[in-house]
Amino acid sequence: MTDLSSGSEQLRSLNEPVVDSAEPRDAVTSADTHIDPDPQETAEWLEALDAVVEHVGRERAQFLFDRLASHALTLGVESARSNVTPYQNTIPFDQQPRYPGDLELEERLAGALRWNALAMVMRANQAYGELGGHIASYASAADLFEVGFNHFFRAAAPDGEPGTGDLVYFQPHSSPGVYARAYLEGFLSDEHLRHYRREIGGPGLCSYPHPWLMPDFWQFPTGSMGIGPINAIYQARFMRYLANRGLAQTAGRKVWGFFGDGEMDEPESTGALSIAAREGLDNLVFVINCNLQRLDGPVRSNGRIIDELDAHFVGAGWNVIKVVWGSDWDALFSRDRTGALLRAFAQTVDGQFQTFSANDGAYNRERFFGQNPELAALAAQLSDDDIDRLRRGGHDVRKLHAAYAKALAHRGQPTVILAKTMKGFGMGATGQGRMTTHQQKKLGFDDLKAFRDRFRLPLSDADVEQLTFYKPAEDSPEMQYLHARRAALGGYLPRRRRAASAGLIVPPVSSWGQFALDANGREMSTTMALVRMLTALLKDAQVGPRVVPIVADEARTFGMANMFRQVGIYSPLGQLYEPEDLGSMLYYREDTQGQILEEGISEAGAVSSWIAAATSYSVHDLPMLPFYIYYSMFGFQRIGDLIWAAADQRARGFLIGATSGKTTLGGEGLQHQDGSSHLAASTIPNCRAYDPAFAYEVAAIVDEGIREMVEAQRDVFYYITVTNENYAQPSVPGGDLAVMREGILKGIYPLAGAHAHEAAQVQLLGAGAILGEVIAAQQMLRDEWRIDAAVWSVTSFSELQRDGMAAERLARLGEADDAPYVTRALADSRGPVIAATDYVRAVPELIRAYVPRRYVTLGTDGFGRSDTRQALREFFEVDRKAIVLAALKALADEGAIEARVLDEARGKYRGDAPVGAAPWQC
Repeated sequence: MTDLSSGSEQLRSLNEPVVDSAEPRDAVTSADTHIDPDPQETAEWLEALDAVVEHVGRERAQFLFDRLASHALTLGVESARSNVTPYQNTIPFDQQPRYPGDLELEERLAGALRWNALAMVMRANQAYGELGGHIASYASAADLFEVGFNHFFRAAAPDGEPGTGDLVYFQPHSSPGVYARAYLEGFLSDEHLRHYRREIGGPGLCSYPHPWLMPDFWQFPTGSMGIGPINAIYQARFMRYLANRGLAQTAGRKVWGFFGDGEMDEPESTGALSIAAREGLDNLVFVINCNLQRLDGPVRSNGRIIDELDAHFVGAGWNVIKVVWGSDWDALFSRDRTGALLRAFAQTVDGQFQTFSANDGAYNRERFFGQNPELAALAAQLSDDDIDRLRRGGHDVRKLHAAYAKALAHRGQPTVILAKTMKGFGMGATGQGRMTTHQQKKLGFDDLKAFRDRFRLPLSDADVEQLTFYKPAEDSPEMQYLHARRAALGGYLPRRRRAASAGLIVPPVSSWGQFALDANGREMSTTMALVRMLTALLKDAQVGPRVVPIVADEARTFGMANMFRQVGIYSPLGQLYEPEDLGSMLYYREDTQGQILEEGISEAGAVSSWIAAATSYSVHDLPMLPFYIYYSMFGFQRIGDLIWAAADQRARGFLIGATSGKTTLGGEGLQHQDGSSHLAASTIPNCRAYDPAFAYEVAAIVDEGIREMVEAQRDVFYYITVTNENYAQPSVPGGDLAVMREGILKGIYPLAGAHAHEAAQVQLLGAGAILGEVIAAQQMLRDEWRIDAAVWSVTSFSELQRDGMAAERLARLGEADDAPYVTRALADSRGPVIAATDYVRAVPELIRAYVPRRYVTLGTDGFGRSDTRQALREFFEVDRKAIVLAALKALADEGAIEARVLDEARGKYRGDAPVGAAPWQC
């Protein structure tokens, strides 16, 4: 493996520029803005530092350098140095430990993995040209993975020993390489590889890491760029949270994240770096595959991405280790007495390095080493083939092992390893380093033979032409080595635990929600009801410690300040200050064992913490019960991609959309008012979305959610919207929640009893915040128009829709002929059905196909406004008057009332006001 790297890639790497200030001291630096007035004094200072390094060591020199820099700042002397280190390996050759593995056997195994990854993608695209897949990414990252698999990634102990097993976020485009290794390990078969990207009707393999599709294999979904990095950071933090709270032993576990340099453009990739440094997450290691190339071209065509990332991570407080050059460069650096290489790198941008990657040794001799006599002299002893074999550091397992080992030994900071590689490494003249490499799905026969020869694969020409998968014999030295290395590290990765070894005993709802069942007209908002339930749950002996309240800097807004004192806010540092409100009953209390995750103004960070907690049952064999409470507008709309990833990862927990709906938030205005989250939630198959109006409905839904997720261990999560509007909360009708439970959970039930709706002339459906307007409209119809209306509470339009679609399907296939639940619920009623909600009309429209009669929907389509609740409801035409008019219009259309009644109502409620544009008309 070590002698297979392409010299041109190494050579091109040579051209990478180095920051001026990082050059050798005899080179001109950016700090040299004028002539040195006292060269002799400067030389004495530099010689003194040289002497410390030579006689005492680098560590002492580093200490003195840092102290001197700190002291200079106190004198008002600021550094003009760049914050980028030299464009060379962080670990010098003389500090590089001996490689502990068998290089020859690892090289053979790596060749087999590269071939099988290539073959599975090519076979799929020869048979089905539209399937896609990626070859070049794994070609560049293979050694990054293999050093980890062979020497670092520890698997969870098979006996369930706590505190074991590393977590690995794999670069998604490199998934074929992970499949190729699982094939050699015996977890996947030839049949699996032949069905790459063909999952229907066979034992297929999904495109990227998808736990939902491969629940025994992938742990973390990373296919959407940027999600992996932020999730890895918060996963590492959650491990510390569990340890500090005494819930799990995580001290020996590491989180490894493998990401691409192009992926670092995503805000989510770098937006949370500071929290990892701030909390000293030395259990976290990023490995960034710096192949300098995105999908379409160079990542930083006119700059150097490694320099940029170096500065970015150092500035965020991370430990940075650069692996730029392979071992073949060590001799060149040792002979370079004048810093010619580093100066040349400093003058070469990544776009030029890509050009070097795509050409051979002769080209690089002329275009790189031919820049000046010093470089030419360095290369004089090298043949063109030697130059072509110069490797980048990311293709040298010895350099990578040294970096990984140093990362694991580092304390107090997270570490990032910037490993320079070549995209399409080994793919020949048509693939290596080309602009089109990312999209390449096939290689020609000659390129395939060259690939085989380069990686010394024992394949015949016929095998190559037929893309035959290669697996050494089980008793071969290669396979024995592969299994032995994994055995030494505890087992195989990736592997996923489907369920926790034990669930939780759920306390009866009466122990934490009795106040909601017996509300007896007490005024409260559903947000406050939910928080009160959560507060009571925290006191339960078994479930309480597993509850994880999560907020994004809105705990006081949602009335959660009482929890500050009750369970504390998690901080790994505790509380190093006296809070301003210490004398208050609800003072801001931070604690190393705090239970609340108060994430600051970061919805992406908060939901990443929620994902870590919601998947703890699988990752840590420890069921947790996270409640992430947030402005509903800042959920599915703002971070919907992360919520979708949570669904893929089979998360279990509660998302609470507080201050929900388009009209309950009042003066906050357009960007705070949510009218669409329930529509987004309806598209996620394992999300149970509810919009309750009453506290007892909230209690029933939370109780069912806890039982389904932590007792029955089903892979679902709950989205519940609650509001900040105070109104009288009724007790459970009839005093028995069990009677109402089915309707609440299925999505619809009548408010006045089982048969009260049968004599009504019209059926009024209301949800969440608008149910109060529906009840008022019922009274108006009775008092002002002598029309009897029945009211139904719809807790979930999406659950009703899913039930309806399932019933339709079974009937279509002849399996069953039961009517949908909502159809059966409304079957004995009469008259038109009017539905009103605080969400866009598309939400109640979800059930149109299953409503057995005339169906009219009202919703809050259009941009929001800042105003009072009542004014907003009138504006969006979902208030009681609008509901009455909709009911009368439907009755008139059916001939149940005379048209004059409708005209009279229009005059009474609207007067002579002209009809303006609808709220949704722009």
